[in-house]
Amino acid sequence: MKELEKEFTGKGEVKGFRFTQIKQNQHAFIYKVEDNGDDRYEVFEKRINKKWNCISYPKSKSFGLWAWSCKFLERAHNIFDDISLRKEVKNG
Repeated sequence: MKELEKEFTGKGEVKGFRFTQIKQNQHAFIYKVEDNGDDRYEVFEKRINKKWNCISYPKSKSFGLWAWSCKFLERAHNIFDDISLRKEVKNG
């Protein structure tokens, strides 16, 4: 299965943005997103795309559903922990 890249430059609607993976586990990811000094963090659930045999990075329509964007790293870590705990409980 193709994993997400640790660092990459965005394309399409995020063209030119720099993405750097900060943290990951079996349930979630945190990426730092750099856009001309307007840095933020994106936190999202690990989603496997079975059709393409890869892990999917969320599109804009995914935010608020299984992905979140926040200004502060501490908040990103809190969301990451919430996702991880929820997935652990669900998988029992």
